[in-house]
Amino acid sequence: MKKIKSFLFAAAAVALAAPLFTSCGDDDKKVETVEKVVENMVSEYTYNDRLVAETKAKSGNKEAVLLIAFGSTWNNAFLAFDKTVEAYKAAFPKADVFMSFSSDICINRASIGENKDDEGNIVKRDYYEPRYLLHAIGAAKYDKIYVQSLQVIPGEEFSAVVASVKKFMNNGYVASAHLDDDYLKKLQDEEAIMFGMPLLFDPEEDVPAVAQELSTLYASETQDGVVAFMGHGNPETYDTFKANVRYTQLEDELQKINPKFFVGTVDMPKNYKQDVLKRMKDAGYNDGKVYLHALMSIAGDHAHNDMAGEGSWDEEDPESEENSWFEYFKHNGYTPEVPTVNTHPQGLLELEGIRQIWIEHTKEAEFFEDAYHSMYPEEEEE
Repeated sequence: MKKIKSFLFAAAAVALAAPLFTSCGDDDKKVETVEKVVENMVSEYTYNDRLVAETKAKSGNKEAVLLIAFGSTWNNAFLAFDKTVEAYKAAFPKADVFMSFSSDICINRASIGENKDDEGNIVKRDYYEPRYLLHAIGAAKYDKIYVQSLQVIPGEEFSAVVASVKKFMNNGYVASAHLDDDYLKKLQDEEAIMFGMPLLFDPEEDVPAVAQELSTLYASETQDGVVAFMGHGNPETYDTFKANVRYTQLEDELQKINPKFFVGTVDMPKNYKQDVLKRMKDAGYNDGKVYLHALMSIAGDHAHNDMAGEGSWDEEDPESEENSWFEYFKHNGYTPEVPTVNTHPQGLLELEGIRQIWIEHTKEAEFFEDAYHSMYPEEEEE
């Protein structure tokens, strides 16, 4: 894995300069006093501080791994995260492993139980933002911390992960929750704050590795059809670090192995489902089976609805975003299929070979250089 120092400098700069957005509308927000907001935040810190402290006391481990995903509200996704945590525990037996979500909307909706399990039971899960887990890990004073991004590309969501680590190392949360500044300096001095990159970070190493895994997994499907992967992507205005190119690079790499592989997205301009369709037709694949797979860490709303959704079609606007990939290819003369496990599409974290690439990124994680700056700048001047 190539050195990541220069990339992380750029990432931190962009992430800290940009505002962090949530999906909550103004109509959903209640007016709260500043005191109430701070009180709620501190309670979140207190809960996670206690949870992590108890975990450390029980295990005796001196290292911690924090996995940061965008999040989900689907039970099959929760199970995929559970499986990922267990895989990390096996790979890092001397570390305590924690999971966090970077999406406020996913955290809120998971906690109230937006979806049901396969038996029809409402499933509620409590996840927390990276800041709370990072603070708790810092409060427990682990000797070494690994932070692993579970994003697929180093895009917009990845920038929020970088910002959370930077803010943690700068003791940048509310005063009531300030950490021991000497401890943070020690992490920096001993090069003990490590950062693992997204799945498709390196175009020369990661993209070919992922392409090889996917081509091996789905080689049988290319025997009687084409295989189309649906990634997320970023809108052009949020194409942080120009990371959208990874989807194009992955398709190019896959097609070196087999020309029946295609990669599109939900949000990347000029790489929507209609663009995938055009590339398929240009290659001479005008009908037949199209196997659809999610190129996302988990199979959540996008996989179930935008990709695999059935039964709804806007005849007046065939190119509408509301028309799923399944219906779009069906209405364009193809026979779409969505392979499932236990009735659900699979996300990348459920594929052992792909998950292992993330784990290798953590094992190869590098020191997050220059992350710490004292909250007492006058002491640095001395």
